[in-house]
Amino acid sequence: MTVDAATARRQSAMAVARAWMRDRPLVPLLLLLALLVVVLQVVQPGIVTAGWVSSTLRFAIPLAVIAACQTLTMLTGGIDLSVAVVASMTAYVMATLVSDFGWFGATLVALVPAMVVGLVNGIGVGIFRVHPLIMTISMSLVVSGAVNVYARANIAGGTRVPPEITWVGGQSLFGFVPNSLLLFVPLAALILFGLRRSGYGRLLYAVGDNETAARLAGVRVSALLVVLYLISGLLAGVAGLLYAGVIGSATGRLVDPYLLPSVAAVVIGGTSIFGGRGGYAGTIVGALILTVLTTLLNVLGMPEATRQILFGAIILAVAAAYTRITEES
Repeated sequence: MTVDAATARRQSAMAVARAWMRDRPLVPLLLLLALLVVVLQVVQPGIVTAGWVSSTLRFAIPLAVIAACQTLTMLTGGIDLSVAVVASMTAYVMATLVSDFGWFGATLVALVPAMVVGLVNGIGVGIFRVHPLIMTISMSLVVSGAVNVYARANIAGGTRVPPEITWVGGQSLFGFVPNSLLLFVPLAALILFGLRRSGYGRLLYAVGDNETAARLAGVRVSALLVVLYLISGLLAGVAGLLYAGVIGSATGRLVDPYLLPSVAAVVIGGTSIFGGRGGYAGTIVGALILTVLTTLLNVLGMPEATRQILFGAIILAVAAAYTRITEES
């Protein structure tokens, strides 16, 4: 009887712990981030410095911005697989036009096709009811081909990342505070506030939780999705500009390798791939975790292929864990 009582208490304690973790998803994420930093310091003593923190943030911020696209779309049960090529396109177009329009004009012009792609995605998903996976991956192929055509037409023009973009994306204040925080902090605050406090943000959760019920409640789901993918395209363009500033160059495939990490950051951050649950705060921590993990893999000398395998395994593991938790609850 005593053994059964002790077993019941342990099971009850484990259930309470699981519920506590579900209600506070940022806690285990922050613990994992701290653990990775400790492991990195042990593997290569002295690497964790103010300069390293600054460099980590510079690379994590563009990833967090492009992962914002996935967070917003996944909350509705969708996904945007065109964000990487849209980001690359924006950076490349900006770099080819800066000589003619100046950095500010080139930036504005480059963001226009990014929003057009987002608008087309939104019309396809929201109005014509094309599945987001099919719609966005098809648009990624269209955009990739269009960028190749544009690159051939511009072969004599060359590219140049202006110092203003490099200042924002790749430099730091006081030697350790990334300038990109000046853009990212208000942007992240706007997304966090919009998701939790605005009517539009609450509608995203409602559509992801039960689209049929949202329609019956009078929600114009098609219009909501059009605006959503338009925002996603704009955010992808901003991420591309930040990447160009970090790297100091721009190509038509600059951001392509970050598509899978952008999805992984969202899944690690606790946003459900089935919609209706999650948030952007976890995505930010997920982007930091992946950036630190990438540094650790580089220190260990692991190749890019191993990194991609790891990111894919993370997505599968976390998605499986989330499915089990929801079934238990």
